[in-house]
Amino acid sequence: MVKLARRLDHIEPFYVMECAKAAQEIARGPLCDPAQGGRPMIYLNIGEPDFTAAPAVVAAAERCMAAGSTQYTQATGLPALRQAVAAWYGARFGIDLAASRIMITAGASAALQLATLALVDDGDEVLLPDPSYPCNRHFVAAAGGRPVLLPSGPAQRFQLDTAAVVRAWGARTRGVLLASPSNPTGTSIERAEMQRIVQAVRARDGFTIVDEIYLGLSYDPAYGHSALAHGDDLIVVNSFSKYFGMTGWRLGWLVLPEVLVAPVERLAQNLFICASSIAQHAALACFEPASLVEYERRREAFQARRDFVVPALQHLGFKVPVVPDGAFYVYADVSAFSASSWDFCFDMMRRAQVALTPGRDFGPHAGEHHVRLSFASSMAELEEAVERLSGAL
Repeated sequence: MVKLARRLDHIEPFYVMECAKAAQEIARGPLCDPAQGGRPMIYLNIGEPDFTAAPAVVAAAERCMAAGSTQYTQATGLPALRQAVAAWYGARFGIDLAASRIMITAGASAALQLATLALVDDGDEVLLPDPSYPCNRHFVAAAGGRPVLLPSGPAQRFQLDTAAVVRAWGARTRGVLLASPSNPTGTSIERAEMQRIVQAVRARDGFTIVDEIYLGLSYDPAYGHSALAHGDDLIVVNSFSKYFGMTGWRLGWLVLPEVLVAPVERLAQNLFICASSIAQHAALACFEPASLVEYERRREAFQARRDFVVPALQHLGFKVPVVPDGAFYVYADVSAFSASSWDFCFDMMRRAQVALTPGRDFGPHAGEHHVRLSFASSMAELEEAVERLSGAL
């Protein structure tokens, strides 16, 4: 018998992936076999854009490999890439950011792991909204901390607000971990509310970590701002996967207060050495003018998909109490159809051959009533999925 570490007791299965495996299993059976009268599964369950890396990024990776530029980089990342990220914040968000505060990481997951390991001690509590991306709370648990999920409903845009943070703050509370825009809801924290949360946490000598991996994919100017505007003491996580379409390249970054750069670099040196050098060289091309034009074209395409799918779902009887202002997710209440979103999703896989994600992953508060639909798929697939759901319901 192998004795497992106790930290695994606090890490739940990633139900998103469990459902994905079930969808793939059904897809291999007769329900999805055209020869037996079936139809292919439509996957609206995984948050992966159908747009892949921009052509300039692929070309840059090819040049990098041909030139043999594949050696380790500094643990903090290529200086040129750190500078490019800093310049992007200035051009896109009007934030004057020193490149020395940026650390390139092996995806946003590595960034979150480094941040929580650097800041969370055994028994420390970190406040998160419920619903929220499950891995965020598991990073806290893996660092020995205790994630505290605070129910956040439509009135709060499924986000933490200052009142909830102040009420929940206790002797063991160390900080907050926010996401704006959020997975699974696609909602963001209003600028003024973010400022109030930051001030409340700062007054209690806590830390504020903000997951901004969907930041570029904002559709409402009222919400498309970075938390970095609220002070140099915030820790911000971002990624090349979503807005920049580099899923699978495993590349992200951290923006840190200057005082944290050296400690987090020490952790990164030991845990990761560095992020993929090929991915880093390729990512430099993300900031070329042609690439930025392409990313904005894609953002507009995602917005068009949102504008189609939200009213279509509402017409079918799904409740969407907060229209997503970013990312590519709709968090919909399916209690009109089923008492269990888990059962509902499996039912739609079998009857409509449409894969959705049940709310179980995202927290216990109302998770059994909600599903997450990803509109990262093509418009043609979304239209077909709506037609199938209509027939099944």
